[in-house]
Amino acid sequence: MKYLIDTHTHTIVSGHAYTTLLENVKCAADKGLKMMADTEHGPAMPGGPSIIYFGNLKVIPRIIYGVYVLRGVEANIMDYDGKLDMPAERLKKLDLVIASLHDICLKPGSRDENTRALINAMDNKYVDIIGHPGNPAFKIDIDAVVKAAKQKNVLIEINNSSFVTSRIGSYDNCLKIAQKAKEFGAQIVIGSDAHICFSIGEFEKADHIIKEAGIEDDMIMNTSPERFKKYLHDKGKLLDVE
Repeated sequence: MKYLIDTHTHTIVSGHAYTTLLENVKCAADKGLKMMADTEHGPAMPGGPSIIYFGNLKVIPRIIYGVYVLRGVEANIMDYDGKLDMPAERLKKLDLVIASLHDICLKPGSRDENTRALINAMDNKYVDIIGHPGNPAFKIDIDAVVKAAKQKNVLIEINNSSFVTSRIGSYDNCLKIAQKAKEFGAQIVIGSDAHICFSIGEFEKADHIIKEAGIEDDMIMNTSPERFKKYLHDKGKLLDVE
C-alpha cells in the first residue's frame, strides 16, 4: 500500500521536537510524500506555542518542495466533556484539527470518562481526527468510540510512534480499533507523529496493523491526497483553494 500523506507531524515549535518545518517538508519530499500536515501541540502542552502562533499559519505557503502543506494543530482535550485548548475562532481557520488525550494535560480517568472525553471532542465540528486513541494509559470503550467516529465523520488515527517511541503497549488496542473500523465502516488515517524529520512518512508498524486488520485502501485517507482534500473541503475547510 502506498501512503502519500502524513497527517501528524511536529517541529521545534512544539517544544519537545527537534527539527524545523522546512526540514520536515524536505524529508517528506525526499520520501515521495505529496501532502504533509504541520500539527503542533496546542497551547496547553508545556513548552508548546502560544495561541498567536496558530493565527499566523496563513503565512506558510501551500506548496513547499512540491509537498502540499496543511496548516493544523494537535489540540489537547482538557476535560471529560471534550473541551479543547483552542477556541472555535482559531480552529475554524485551520486546515486540520487533531484532538488528543495527553496525560500531562488531563489525568487519565475511568473507561467511561475517557470514552466520554473522546466522543464529546468529536462533537466539535472543527475536529477531523482523534489522535492515538489506542493509548493504553487512557482505557476506552473501543466500540463506542469507533461507532461515534463513523457517525460524526471523524477519522480514527493509527499512530505509528505509539509502537516505536511513545505509548508503548498500544498495539493490541490499535489492532482492535482497526478491526472495529473495518466492521463499522469508519475511516482510518495513519500519522507518524514525527518529532524529528527522519520519522516523517514512516508507517511500517501502523501498516502492519492495517494489513492484519484487513483494511482496504479506500478506508485509509493517506492513500489519496485528492480524497483527503475532498474530505476536508466537504467539512468547510480548504475553501481558499480549489
